[in-house]
Amino acid sequence: MTREFGGWVLGLGVLAVMSAAGAWAEDLPIRKAGLWEIKLAHTGSPLPSLTMQHCTDETVDREMNNMVSPMAKQICSKQDTQKTATGYVSDSLCSVAGISVSSHSEISGDFNSAYTVTTTSHSDLGSKGTPHDAVTTIEAKWLGACKPDQKPGDIVMPGGGFKLNVRDAEKLKNLLPGAK
Repeated sequence: MTREFGGWVLGLGVLAVMSAAGAWAEDLPIRKAGLWEIKLAHTGSPLPSLTMQHCTDETVDREMNNMVSPMAKQICSKQDTQKTATGYVSDSLCSVAGISVSSHSEISGDFNSAYTVTTTSHSDLGSKGTPHDAVTTIEAKWLGACKPDQKPGDIVMPGGGFKLNVRDAEKLKNLLPGAK
């Protein structure tokens, strides 16, 4: 894996983690502090599946919510999260660069040892192409305390050694193709 491709994949992984945090908004519980293993799987998408580790604490989780929530409010005409008997459901309707995306997420778990987020999305590409449906599953499990060389906010891609702290969101612009 080249450094550029690895950085691009890490950037997508960070965005996925932040997107999940956005679905949580203020309504979902804060995750237990420590090291979480997060597996992302995509169906109906060219994005690769990936596994990463995220060192977090209460402050970082709240910061991620505060960072994502204003962005979502700017691009989403609908964001609704409701508590259910088995967890939470979240529905949103957003528009980015002329592409309308509706999504439905089902969130379950205790946020202390594990949680799962399954998001079904529909993209209406308008004149840019055929509508697209995709399913993204995030499976997260708590591994224990963060490693000695990690600080809250660090996201690490195992095997590749790519590391980025979510507090350094500006660096994401350099990792994503076409971003400025």
